Amino acid sequence: MAQSETPESPRGLGERGILARRKSRQAGRFYSLTAASTILPGLGLIPSRRRTGVAILSGFVLTVLVVLGYAPAKGVTSSVISVGVSRRALMILIPVLIIGAVIWIWGIIVTARDNLPESAVGRPKVAMVVFAALAALLVFAPAAQSVRYAVIQRSLIGSVFDQLRPDGATGPGEGNDPWAGTDRVNIMLVGSDAGGDRVGIRPDSLMVASINTQTGETVLFGIPRNLQNIPFSKDNPLSQKSPDGYNCGDQCLMEYVWTPGRDNADLFPSDVNPGLAATKDAASQILGLPIDYTTVINLEGFTQLVDAMGGVTVDVKERVCIGCKIEGGVVVGTTGYIEPGVRELDGYHALWYSRSRADSGDGDFSRMRRQRCMAGALLNQVNPTSMLVRYPALARTLRDNVTVDIPQQDLKARAELVQRIQKGGSIKSLPLTNKNINVNRPDYAKIHAMVFDAINPPEPKPSKSSPTSKKSTSSTTTPPSTSTTTKGDELSDITSSC
Repeated sequence: MAQSETPESPRGLGERGILARRKSRQAGRFYSLTAASTILPGLGLIPSRRRTGVAILSGFVLTVLVVLGYAPAKGVTSSVISVGVSRRALMILIPVLIIGAVIWIWGIIVTARDNLPESAVGRPKVAMVVFAALAALLVFAPAAQSVRYAVIQRSLIGSVFDQLRPDGATGPGEGNDPWAGTDRVNIMLVGSDAGGDRVGIRPDSLMVASINTQTGETVLFGIPRNLQNIPFSKDNPLSQKSPDGYNCGDQCLMEYVWTPGRDNADLFPSDVNPGLAATKDAASQILGLPIDYTTVINLEGFTQLVDAMGGVTVDVKERVCIGCKIEGGVVVGTTGYIEPGVRELDGYHALWYSRSRADSGDGDFSRMRRQRCMAGALLNQVNPTSMLVRYPALARTLRDNVTVDIPQQDLKARAELVQRIQKGGSIKSLPLTNKNINVNRPDYAKIHAMVFDAINPPEPKPSKSSPTSKKSTSSTTTPPSTSTTTKGDELSDITSSC
């Protein structure tokens, strides 16, 4: 009679080993195919659901090929920006991301279910379920964040930027170079002191960025808030009441131009913001440049912007008081100081660094220099990676505190212009201060000449040693020469001015 087999017998050990190897192969198949569907959507489905897996994988590969074909033709950065500044493109992108993520995650779950061993129990089964859940999460998390950012960006474009180009205004063109035929774009940047403890709006900081559209070279002009004898153009409705401009002495400063514009809104029937329109016209007449677009940010917005960036590092040259103001010729209210040296400033301290003027020997003008330093520091320290992480807070700050009159349909061309500035355009600064102009009796012919020279630098003289060199000529007619050589605040590179 044959001896019965026991688990300890050689044959029993062999069957158990075969069963263990089978379970190991099934587990390996589960993990490998689930991982495959995580890396490439539908790939792990092909063994169990061939048609479905091939269809999903083919759709993914086709999408990638389309993107790879489009991006190099337009440039990767340009392609991303083109989508990011178009509400229509974002409207298409959002459901595409959602549907694509749902299909991808569905493929992972079905792959896991099809390949989950029937014999898996206890801890091995729990481990497999957890693995599938984590795989689905690897797709869900970035997809959800991408959809969130796309929704925020679309809302931001709709709330911050104008929907239509102003009547009669011409924007950039179309084609490979939207700026062909447009030499310069001038953008007025207004730092407003609007706040809960203030009535109305006053330009606490006023700059104009003049950008060469082909090279990206930019000159930033700082206009003093205490400039007097402000000229108005004939097209400015305020010239009907003040044909000689805004010229009532120290009660009619540049920072107050906003007020008569606001108070005479009936003279600006086509402008939703007559105060800004009046300020824009005045800045144009002061510099002798047409102002194409404007950007306004209030003080709270500036503070939040710096905080959203994670702070800013500044080389502080002079002690700056915090909370201070001048009353009766005496500095009062000081709560602290920003000491000289390289400092990491949060939004609150960056704001006081930029606008404090009580401690400075030349008040407003020292502040203008610090504002120039702050602008350079912010430009140099913008980190795309950190901005992406902080984007929701940054977008909220822009939506709540910034107004821009750039039409939505022109954003793509503006993004192209920013790229040209970042790629090769130098950023220079020319503040108008008591070192180079008389703020009480400004010579506007001299200021216009200074501005002209700043945006039309002389071409380098050809080397005398070169036999083929020829004397260059400029296509721009130089205005009558006035003395523009000054000491102190001169045209300089913004990144090296601090």
